[in-house]
Amino acid sequence: MQHFSDEELVRLYVETQRNTYFEKIYERYCDKVYRKCLSFTKDPVRAEDLTHDIFLKLVVKLSSFREQAKFSTWLYSITYNYCTDQLRSHNMRREVHVDDNWERLDIESDDGLAELAEMESRQLERALQQLAPEEQTILLMKYQDDISIRDIATINGLTESAVKMRLKRSRDKLRKSYLESAVFWLLLAIKVALSIRWPFR
Repeated sequence: MQHFSDEELVRLYVETQRNTYFEKIYERYCDKVYRKCLSFTKDPVRAEDLTHDIFLKLVVKLSSFREQAKFSTWLYSITYNYCTDQLRSHNMRREVHVDDNWERLDIESDDGLAELAEMESRQLERALQQLAPEEQTILLMKYQDDISIRDIATINGLTESAVKMRLKRSRDKLRKSYLESAVFWLLLAIKVALSIRWPFR
């Protein structure tokens, strides 16, 4: 069964309803979905619950998979949307985890990304948390998970030009938020340094 593609496994499961095909899909993607949920929640128990819920949803949704995008991209869209909905509905504070891919941005092919590539990781996480969940999601899909503009458009029911526009707008807001955060922490560091230097003012 190893040689079956994801798409073939989906077709076989939908046609036969045999659990072995779904189990193979689960085996391939359980850890990836869990890690994505963990990046949203920073809570291992909550991430396990969300992963379980997502695969339950997947059983129902598999018959609607039309292969307009790769299965992995389609599954990630379900994961993103479900996690974002849960965070919004439970008023959970969004803790964004930034992985190493942010340091490998393709700044040649995407204007204005040099600053993002140079952003310090912790300040970047703080800046991301200031954005709306939808803005965070589209940035993470493009720059952390390397999902193509075309696939993001397909997933979200948008045109490619609309995706590019949203990415630019979200990048601009991220850059502004990052700079404000950087200035705040710099001023705080100066204040702390001065209070240590002159404790008896």
